[in-house]
Amino acid sequence: MKICLAGTYAATKNTRKYLNYTKYILESFWYIQDWQLEYLNKKDLFLLDSGAFTFMNNFKGKVDWKEYIDKYVDFIIKNKVKNFFELDIDVIVGYEKVKEYTKYLEQKTGRKCIPVWHVKRGLDEWFRLTKEYDYVAIGGIVAKEIKSSQYDMFIPLLKIAKENNCKVHGLGFTNLKLMKKYHFYSVDSTSWKSGGRFGSIYEFKNNKMYQYKKPDNKRAKSANGWYDKIELQNMLAWSKLQEYADKYY
Repeated sequence: MKICLAGTYAATKNTRKYLNYTKYILESFWYIQDWQLEYLNKKDLFLLDSGAFTFMNNFKGKVDWKEYIDKYVDFIIKNKVKNFFELDIDVIVGYEKVKEYTKYLEQKTGRKCIPVWHVKRGLDEWFRLTKEYDYVAIGGIVAKEIKSSQYDMFIPLLKIAKENNCKVHGLGFTNLKLMKKYHFYSVDSTSWKSGGRFGSIYEFKNNKMYQYKKPDNKRAKSANGWYDKIELQNMLAWSKLQEYADKYY
């Protein structure tokens, strides 16, 4: 399994250079920074999310989705992005409109995108997508459209995809204990960034990830470089987990 670090756009200046140790990255078109562009085609896997949902939440007024897609297309072509997601905005515009946007996106880029399946699209659509695409994603995990008590639905979905020679990405699936149970091709996580906000420190040793949580009502401070130290520790720990997951997840 390929565990992508998400949210690297927010890495501090002192830890960015250590992204060289990171094999897999997922970033949002909405957030991506100029300094990240060098990684687009250097990493073993770089996934680009459309950022459309975030854009919607930060935009006031009527959204011109055609204009947004054209900017997305230009970025993909200019930077020769290999793996990019469709606009994951079913809940905003409806699935029929998403399919229309996906068709336009693929026509303009000349490449197939990574469609993002949601439960409401139904099982028939999962069959279709995994037959027509070689890489699909399952969405709705972070938003809890799929609750943890329903995670076993991944087993038949992944089985269908495997039969169709289709890779599956679990968007925002970060449950370390269950990663070995559900054999996604790839997943992504922002947990490595939790040090500053929540004070959690990760350590990968003896083939296991350990998380040391902050005391209640405490958080890491930027003073004296502690924020950077924790972020670097977490980044390197998750990079080691990437190496391990390649072989054993």
